[in-house]
Amino acid sequence: MAAYDYDLGILGGGAAGLTAAAGSAQFGAKTILIEKAKKLGGDCLHFGCVPSKTLIRTAGVWSLARRAKEFGLPEVELPPVSLAAVMGRVRSAIDMIQEHDSPERFCKLGAEVRFGNARFVNDHTVDLDGARLTARAWIIATGSSPSLPPVEGLADVPYWTNETVFSQTELPGHLLILGGGPIGVEMAQAFRRLGSKVTVVEYADQLLGPEDPDIASVLRSRLEAEGVKVLTNTKALKAVAMNSSVLLRVGPAKGDGEPWTIEGDVLLVAAGRKPNVEGLELNAAGVEYSPRGVPSDRRMRTNVPHIYACGDVNGVFPFTHVAGYEAGIALSNAVLRLPRKADYTKVPWCTYTDPEVASIGLNEKRAKVAGVEYRILEAPFDGVDRALAEGEPEGKIKVLISPSGALLGCQIAGHHAGELIHEWVAVINGGGKLSTLAGAIHAYPTLAEISKKAAGSYYSEKLFSDRTKKILRFLFDLKGRACTPEGEAAG
Repeated sequence: MAAYDYDLGILGGGAAGLTAAAGSAQFGAKTILIEKAKKLGGDCLHFGCVPSKTLIRTAGVWSLARRAKEFGLPEVELPPVSLAAVMGRVRSAIDMIQEHDSPERFCKLGAEVRFGNARFVNDHTVDLDGARLTARAWIIATGSSPSLPPVEGLADVPYWTNETVFSQTELPGHLLILGGGPIGVEMAQAFRRLGSKVTVVEYADQLLGPEDPDIASVLRSRLEAEGVKVLTNTKALKAVAMNSSVLLRVGPAKGDGEPWTIEGDVLLVAAGRKPNVEGLELNAAGVEYSPRGVPSDRRMRTNVPHIYACGDVNGVFPFTHVAGYEAGIALSNAVLRLPRKADYTKVPWCTYTDPEVASIGLNEKRAKVAGVEYRILEAPFDGVDRALAEGEPEGKIKVLISPSGALLGCQIAGHHAGELIHEWVAVINGGGKLSTLAGAIHAYPTLAEISKKAAGSYYSEKLFSDRTKKILRFLFDLKGRACTPEGEAAG
């Protein structure tokens, strides 16, 4: 057997790489983690989850202050926001979390951390700025970065991406956003709440393309009510910088129609991601890849069995929690030699707007593509006492079940949907039934009652049916209704 410097080598110090390095070292494998940037943490810590949710929280506080009168409080006149101060808080949150992702912490666990540019020399060897390092197995976890849509002149116009937006210090008067996915809508709402005029340009016919239209429309209604201009079915044609402004030429995405021009101060591009494979020299290792990423099987193996691909770079799901999950799968195979496989059918996700949009399993779109028969159970937030008490009646829960009542999936658009979805995550992952939720006692008053209402609706239509009433009337001599509203026929 060949002698290698390390049992496991990992390229990329983001969510997948950090999970793999920590687990591998604690199992006793000699592990090296190589990160191209100067700090560990990856996109999630520095340009994604952490800064965006910190910014969203700040903007949410400002929005609540603006709504003071709705809660019986004196109306307040709010001064202009200092974006520099807001982004200072964002950086402080990053710095606090950075301590958990320090090289010293991983060294204590037993994993070596090095920084620099790594490239494959062969399928077991990488060159790290001139040093040759070998490992029995490698994990590619280099993540993804923003991609530019094919818009004429875009590359010549100053623009923001998620990698630059959190370093800004001047609040734009009018922010143009290309893309109505999670990044686009989260930033649209945050900047609008902080005081910017915002226009979102989306090619598809709805925001949040993977979600069902009725779920996405809950968010769109809120954004538009707050003053965000949403242009769906709209294609960006050309971008031009003029003095201190950006001119964006747009037109109908499909069909006829005259184009028009939108003028803004800043353009934020949030229209897709590309895998970070440049400079890795994957060909030297014999690893296949495409513009969509480095394909891996359910054991996270690339076409080279001892080289694995996890996280955004494999192009499956662009979520931090999925990256960590995939790293665990790769670790089981690479270090423990266990043929563990990934199961993506029960992956939850959330868009952290207000209201939040969360999902797990099948929705109508995915069920139709898969040819799965389903029926729908729904409950609105305005039927939940806690939602009314908190002034958050917008939205609904939508549950897909099979004709026999088996759980297929759940979508929630509403206040704290990202927290509420986890009751369904637990039940679906545990192979539970609707009766588990319908029969469980939920504390009152809580938003979680909406889950019980949705699950219970499946049983109530049978339990309180006319047929049931007739049977009970016959068995127990029940006398029927004691009151019938005027104009309604007595049953």
